[in-house]
Amino acid sequence: MTYLKNGVLIAAVMLAALITSLPPTFAKDCEQETFHEARYIVCTLEPGKADLRLFWKGMDGEPYRYFSSVAEAVRKQGRALTFAMNAGMYRADFSPIGLYVEAGRELRPVNTARGEGSSGLLPNFYKKPNGVFFFDDTRAGILPTDQFLKRRPKVRFATQSGPMLVIQNKLHPAFILGSTDRTRRSGVGVCSGGTVRLAASDDMVNFHDFARLFRDHLKCPNALFLDGGRGVGIYNPKMGRNDRSWHGGFGPIFGVVE
Repeated sequence: MTYLKNGVLIAAVMLAALITSLPPTFAKDCEQETFHEARYIVCTLEPGKADLRLFWKGMDGEPYRYFSSVAEAVRKQGRALTFAMNAGMYRADFSPIGLYVEAGRELRPVNTARGEGSSGLLPNFYKKPNGVFFFDDTRAGILPTDQFLKRRPKVRFATQSGPMLVIQNKLHPAFILGSTDRTRRSGVGVCSGGTVRLAASDDMVNFHDFARLFRDHLKCPNALFLDGGRGVGIYNPKMGRNDRSWHGGFGPIFGVVE
């Protein structure tokens, strides 16, 4: 009887070790969630357990533009792209508007311009404070751009976008409760314990409600807006998602590689 118990215990320990040693499967952490009657896709990852990267240009020097192009490039390396999402705003040539760091190389500098919009409307990127999402193999963070410039943390990947959604548990001061400015939106938050959550709405939402998704529902004290409208997209084969940008493609792209 003692032998049986020990055998069961050993088997349980071996099973637990096997489970924890399996490669992370990011797709299972993408879920459909509802907050204040709006539908979202929310994907969760732990730095150090998922191989999150940024992609912009391929070996030919041209922007990937499509999730399928990134997936093909990763496949040629003997890996698989299990998740992708738009990673910030970009210009007509698909280049990032602000800071872009890929594999430790700064390919675009920080953008501190005030910005100008047509008809007096200020583009979202320039609604201060905007911010920077950065990460390496073990940690992730989000800082308003001015704080990022003061601290200059050493990062492996970084993307600048704006506006900030949540700043130290406070919503961006420009957001209006009940605003009629509704569209699809995407963003990223760094939450309790350093967990990263990427979210995209499948319904039209305003900035105030989208920011509250991160602060009140996902428990992220800091969150950053990535893009809205026709520039929102997700790639997740297990969910049957391979969205396309109606701007002719994406600029910077987040991707999880296995």
